Amino acid sequence: MELSKVIFWDTEYSKLDYEKHRNYIIERVLIYGKVTDWRAIQAYYGNDIIKQVAINARNLDAKTLAFVSNLFDIPKQQFRCYTMLQSVPKHWDY
Repeated sequence: MELSKVIFWDTEYSKLDYEKHRNYIIERVLIYGKVTDWRAIQAYYGNDIIKQVAINARNLDAKTLAFVSNLFDIPKQQFRCYTMLQSVPKHWDY
C-alpha cells in the first residue's frame, strides 16, 4: 500500500508498520488524506476496521466527523471525538 508521505510529516514513513500503527494511519488518512489514500486504506483494511477506528478516534475535525458519520450512517453522538468535544468546556467569548 502506498500512501501520500505528506500525511506523515512528523513520522519516519519507512518505519510505519501497517498493522502495528493501524489506528494512527487510518486517522491520518481520514483527516489529511486524498481520495487515493482513502481508497488505499479501504482496500487494505476494509470498511469495518475503518469504521471502528473512526468511532474510537479522539481527534477528528468537524469535516471528517461529518464524512464518516454520513458514510457509515452512524449518528455523530456515537463517536468518541464528539463526546469528548462536548465534555471539554469552552472559553467564554465576551
